[in-house]
Amino acid sequence: MMVRHDAFDAGRYGTVGLALGGDSAEREVSLNSGRAVAAALGRLGVEFIELDGVRAVLDAAAAGRIDRVFNVLHGRGGEDGCLQGVLSAMGVPVTGSGVLASALAMDKLQTKRVWRAIGLPTPDWRVARSADEAATILEEIDLPLFVKPAREGSSVGMRRVDEADALAAAIANALEHDDRALVERLVDGPEYTAAILGDRTLPLIRIETPRAFYDYQAKYAADDTRYHCPCGLAADEEARLGSLARRAFDALGGRGWGRVDFLLDGDGSPWLLEANTVPGMTDHSLVPMAAKAAGMDFDALVAGVLATAAGEAA
Repeated sequence: MMVRHDAFDAGRYGTVGLALGGDSAEREVSLNSGRAVAAALGRLGVEFIELDGVRAVLDAAAAGRIDRVFNVLHGRGGEDGCLQGVLSAMGVPVTGSGVLASALAMDKLQTKRVWRAIGLPTPDWRVARSADEAATILEEIDLPLFVKPAREGSSVGMRRVDEADALAAAIANALEHDDRALVERLVDGPEYTAAILGDRTLPLIRIETPRAFYDYQAKYAADDTRYHCPCGLAADEEARLGSLARRAFDALGGRGWGRVDFLLDGDGSPWLLEANTVPGMTDHSLVPMAAKAAGMDFDALVAGVLATAAGEAA
């Protein structure tokens, strides 16, 4: 779907604060997302100002310089409910999810606890606060494993562990980024992602990488990562998995737009990994790919996301 710029009512949104950058581990990704969104807002005729980091956003809101916020602040501060909570108290609408869903989705451990509590499938896990816990964890969950910080995105601090003697180092690496490491049973199978926009679940994407897993390099720099959309599943199976992703997103209180990642095991059973409430909007990002497969160009996607900051259906 192309956005007709002469039909798009840019004025209804007032001055938009484009929140980007920040000081999280995902700063560079956020800046790239922001550049892409800024170009689209310009083409749409939306009046906006770029605001680097949470403090800049809050200062602009307090000064009455912005009417709403388009948020591409990935990671802590912008994606974990902090920004959403303050803007809510100030009466300034922001794209995407509110405080609760943002906080839950940013914390992979809490996400998995919610999903497990309502019977949604997610791989078994243990929590480590010290590398010394490696031996005990190995007695409880079989290799191979994934180790990741509980509250980081873009695969920051994540490692795959195939050998027992590598687990302690992987936990120590994750704990450099958070005070809790999530040690998760590895599901050996293809990875998929489901993008959500308003009441729509966009076409699934199957991700294929020659690397050990879909890490930071594979996401943002490698040219050999392959994205399959159509994903290759039968239509009824894709619809079933899309519905599962929607349930997972809704269970966290997700709103507006987001993304849910999952794997299929050898039996074709799905295993939910995590949800993302401020997905990337770079040229390597998944939501723009899914939107394109659904017939939406990038400007239409940006317009749809912006609509979620006005309480409108995307």
